[in-house]
Amino acid sequence: MTLTLAEIKNKIRPTADFPKKGILFQDIFPIFEDPKATESLVEHIINHLKETGTKVDVVVGLDSRGFLLGPWLANKLSAAFVPVRKAGKLPPPCHKVGYTKEYGTDYFEISQTAIKPGQNVLVFDDLIATGGSAKAAGELIQLCGGKTVKYVFFVELTFLKGKDALDAPTFSLFQYDD
Repeated sequence: MTLTLAEIKNKIRPTADFPKKGILFQDIFPIFEDPKATESLVEHIINHLKETGTKVDVVVGLDSRGFLLGPWLANKLSAAFVPVRKAGKLPPPCHKVGYTKEYGTDYFEISQTAIKPGQNVLVFDDLIATGGSAKAAGELIQLCGGKTVKYVFFVELTFLKGKDALDAPTFSLFQYDD
C-alpha cells in the first residue's frame, strides 16, 4: 500500500537554526529510514509525470541529495541518469556554470557528452529555495543541447520564489511557506 503524501511529510524533521541561525532546515533523511515511505515517494513522482504526460530521456540529479532518488527515478522511467556535480568532481571534458545560493557562491559541472542534443531532461533535487542550483543545472543542460522539461523537488520553500528563476515547469511534493 502506498503511503499518502501527508504520511510521508510527517516523517520530515524540521531542525531549527541549521545550518545557521535563523534557518529552519527540513530534514528528509527520516523518510529513508522507512522503505515503504521511500518507495511511496518515488511512486508519487512517477504518477505525477505520467498524469502530466512528461516524456523523459534523462534524469539529472544534483549533487548530492539529488543522487538519492535520481537513479531510481531514471530506472522507473527507462531513462538515463546523469549527475551534476560540484566543480572538480567529474573527469573532463565538462561544462561549468556558477550559481549563487542562500549561503554563498558555488559551481556545478556536467560531462559534455552526458546529454545528447534534443534529449528531454528532468532535473531532480531534494529542495528548491532560491532556485540558484536548479537554474545552473538547466544552463548546463542547455550547454549540452538538451531540453529541460521538468524540475522535481521533495521540498519547496515557496516564500523564496525559486521556481520563478527556472525555464521549465516545477513539481514539488511538499511546500513550506516559512
